[in-house]
Amino acid sequence: MTKHTGIELAENRYGKSRVRLMKVTRHGHGHDLREWTVQILLKGDFDSAHLEGDNSKILPTDTMKNTVYSIARTSTATTMEGYAKELTDFLLSRNPQVSSASIHIESTLWKRLEIDSEPHPSAFMRGSNERQTTTVERTQGNAFHILSGLDDLVILKTANSSFEGYIKDSLTTLPETKDRLFGTAVSAEWRYTSSDLDFDAVRTAIRETMLSTFADHESKSVQQTLYAMAQSALEDVPQIDEIKLTMPNKHCLLVDLSRFGQDNPNEIFVPTDEPAGYIEARIRRKS
Repeated sequence: MTKHTGIELAENRYGKSRVRLMKVTRHGHGHDLREWTVQILLKGDFDSAHLEGDNSKILPTDTMKNTVYSIARTSTATTMEGYAKELTDFLLSRNPQVSSASIHIESTLWKRLEIDSEPHPSAFMRGSNERQTTTVERTQGNAFHILSGLDDLVILKTANSSFEGYIKDSLTTLPETKDRLFGTAVSAEWRYTSSDLDFDAVRTAIRETMLSTFADHESKSVQQTLYAMAQSALEDVPQIDEIKLTMPNKHCLLVDLSRFGQDNPNEIFVPTDEPAGYIEARIRRKS
């Protein structure tokens, strides 16, 4: 092997990504359906693989894929977080060369079909493009570190949104407005205060309080509404201690119909995603 002076392996990890999993839990009264996309990343004593081509400490990523399905078969977890904790502990217990394991899961939304106004026990339809997420990480012998969230929650309000009083210079063309459409695709990530919670109940509470705040908030800017949504989540859900929100603008541009001899009393718009304003902030409890 050729040796290079002044060069060292600083950091490394590896794993398996985009492992697709659909699980049906069958009850006498009906079925539960979950679709998850799983990523596994391991850190540990893998220097010899990089430096010497020695694979004796490498768990094949194909084995990781198989582990996802095997643990899903025996798992009693009903949440992404619970399943990720089981998967993390299994990998750590079998692989002493692994110093830490990180499991990231994205959940695809499925909703029960309603037939004659009643939820069907075993028929489903895809929900929106919203994805629920979690990242569960554990170092050998230490506690779980869990970050959960949601991504691409597309929401829009047609009232109670304005944008005025901003900087105007020689390049400003945007007119002020007291009444605009406010659309965004929310991404959120929060940190739990415990690794032993009813994660689905907490997630639902966070989501519902943020949506309620978005709907009712008298918005003067995306920034102001973002903060109000995060504040309501922290005030209403004591099981989290910080939350990060990203809210890009989903612009809806008012169409000028005057050239056709028509007015446009804030009714006809062109929806456009690009380019988009991009607003994010992390809000936490005071220490």
